[in-house]
Amino acid sequence: MASQVATPTSLQTTATSSSASLSSPSSPAQLSPDDVELLAKLEEQNRLLETDSKSLRSMNGSRRNSGSSLVSSSSASSNLSHLEEDSWILWGRIVNEWEEVRKKKEKQLKDLVRKGVPHHFRAIVWQLLCNAQNMSIKDQYSELLKMTSPCEKLIRRDIARTYPEHEFFKEKDSLGQEVLFNVMKAYSLVDREVGYCQGSAFIVGLLLMQMPEEEAFCVFVKLMQDYRLRELFKPSMAELGLCMYQFECMIQEQLPELHMHFQAQSFHTSMYASSWFLTIFLTSFPLPVATRIFDIFMCEGLEIVFRVGLAILQMNQTELIQLDMEGMLQHFQKVIPHQLDSGPDKVIQAAYQVKYNAKKMKKLEKEYTTIKTKEMEEQVEIKRLRTENRLLKQRIDTLEKKGAPRYSEESVLQLERELVQARLKEAESQCALKEMQDKILDMEKRNTSLPDDTNVARLQEELIGVKLREAEALTGLKELRQQVRDLEEHWQRHLARTAGRWKDSPRKNTLSELQDELMSVRLREAEAQAELRETRQRMLEMETQNQIHSNQLRRAEQESRCLQECVQTLTAQNKDLHVQLQEIKRRQAEIECKSKEEVMAVRLREADNIAAMAELQQQISELEIQKEEGKVQGQLNHTDSSQYIRDLKDQIVDLKHEIRCLKGQKGLSSQPTFDGIHIINHYVGDDGSYQSSDEDGVKGPTLQDTQQRSGGRIRLQPNLRDTDSEDEEDEEALRLSVPQGSGHKSTTV
Repeated sequence: MASQVATPTSLQTTATSSSASLSSPSSPAQLSPDDVELLAKLEEQNRLLETDSKSLRSMNGSRRNSGSSLVSSSSASSNLSHLEEDSWILWGRIVNEWEEVRKKKEKQLKDLVRKGVPHHFRAIVWQLLCNAQNMSIKDQYSELLKMTSPCEKLIRRDIARTYPEHEFFKEKDSLGQEVLFNVMKAYSLVDREVGYCQGSAFIVGLLLMQMPEEEAFCVFVKLMQDYRLRELFKPSMAELGLCMYQFECMIQEQLPELHMHFQAQSFHTSMYASSWFLTIFLTSFPLPVATRIFDIFMCEGLEIVFRVGLAILQMNQTELIQLDMEGMLQHFQKVIPHQLDSGPDKVIQAAYQVKYNAKKMKKLEKEYTTIKTKEMEEQVEIKRLRTENRLLKQRIDTLEKKGAPRYSEESVLQLERELVQARLKEAESQCALKEMQDKILDMEKRNTSLPDDTNVARLQEELIGVKLREAEALTGLKELRQQVRDLEEHWQRHLARTAGRWKDSPRKNTLSELQDELMSVRLREAEAQAELRETRQRMLEMETQNQIHSNQLRRAEQESRCLQECVQTLTAQNKDLHVQLQEIKRRQAEIECKSKEEVMAVRLREADNIAAMAELQQQISELEIQKEEGKVQGQLNHTDSSQYIRDLKDQIVDLKHEIRCLKGQKGLSSQPTFDGIHIINHYVGDDGSYQSSDEDGVKGPTLQDTQQRSGGRIRLQPNLRDTDSEDEEDEEALRLSVPQGSGHKSTTV
């Protein structure tokens, strides 16, 4: 661990000795201008470090004496191998040409980072990887140290727990603890929402091992802003929950047996993996291994944590399946760190054999957000139901005191049956509507399949051509039939002549032979004409078929062109609709978030209003009970109290009516919430009046019921006020003043 600290002395001596070694005649490679420029930059960095008094103390203090520098000045030049020299030259060129390498050779840069950044270059390479070399907040660092942070006590308490065995931090009030406190304090002032979290101190400690505190502060700010660490360290730690969910899903997919064993043992992912994500393995692995992983983290982000974590589980799956919960905890804390003492190459190589799908991780993130939103909604709903349950219990208690009638079981069953029938009718109507919609769609499809006017005209032309060819064929057939009849007549005459051939003279026989030959020629001519007609008929049929096929082919080509145009149009429309859909989804997501927040706020206000109205109803109920008691006392105390009680009853009915009106307006956010009624009645002299007042509340709407009785007036003026204090609600009372003789009697409820 101690070998990982890069002090200014070591950097300067290493640069000097490396320069001497590279410039010596025995050096295998001559220094190029880029290498000279790199060495000049290192020397300039060393001079800047020397100007820092804290860094000067570190050269004279614990880090130099403990041998915690990366390489010593005496052994750097003598022990540099050819490989180290080539690495120096290669990384020097990368640093000098950083922008070009980052843009054009990103893959090669990632491969080099995975093999490990040389410890001499870690400070500058880490700053370049996270773009922290030119941050404006660096100039504010000294001013931040002069300010006071509310997290100073927590930071002081946890400083000793950060790398307690490392030489740079283990001594109390040492330089390491001082600079670590400064960086953590400065960040707690910059980001007051996050403030201070204990796991972040390990990351800052690793940065301080590589670079001065100002640069470490800038790099840490970049890590918090751009590498999801700020979300991990927020008080709610929502991002940590997301990482645990994604990691558990990866285990379930790639290591199902181990996942089932974890589930059987109730061994949750957060019990062993939360520190991996919060400290990037700095508290779980040996420091050289964790530093190599941190190199990759600076280049690729949290993906390497998922990969390495799953690789560790794959390497230890056989042992973990055989252990219980306590055994697995001990295995993660003691056995796994010792497996990595040989070096990080094996676990890093295994990590890049792990399947990692960025798109699936995004999908899991959406699923986790949905689950958390549902849980939040359920919590709000549970709170609302608890409030309603409490109010219903209060209402039940009030009704039991009053003895109010309840609904009978028969009426409840009747209502349930009516509800079932109504739902059945609704389902039937929905089915009928769906059938009608299907029929309409079928009719539309049939209408679209019917030919249009153009196709009908073409079919008519084809039909006319076929009929003409058929007429020609019929005409030829009639001619053939006529020829056949003529031949039959000639044949009959020929038979009649040949019957008496042997009785005639030789001359007549010669004439008959000539006639026979003529008949034979005519027969052959008829056969040839018949064959010719048949051939023409076949040719006409072939032409008809050819024309039909040509028309079909033409129609098919036209339909194909139409379909292609439709496909192109639909493709363009689909693209436009896809773009619109994405925009609508985005807007819908924003609107849903806003609406959910508004619904939650409305539900909370509604619950408060329900509680306030229930308390009002309870107070009215209590006033009704007290009214009954006041009625009895009035009958005993005054002869005219019955009339007074009736008047008071009318007043209470009016108050109930007003409360029902208020219930109708409880959804309006602009109306105040009434938590109670405070009524005080006084009777004064002959022209006094019964009057309701609330000296501390806000005057509300006034109901006056004036009635002449015994030469005086009775006036009831309720004043409603909004209060959140339960003590004030307990002090509310109804004072009834009844005239009696020269004085008065007061009944207080």
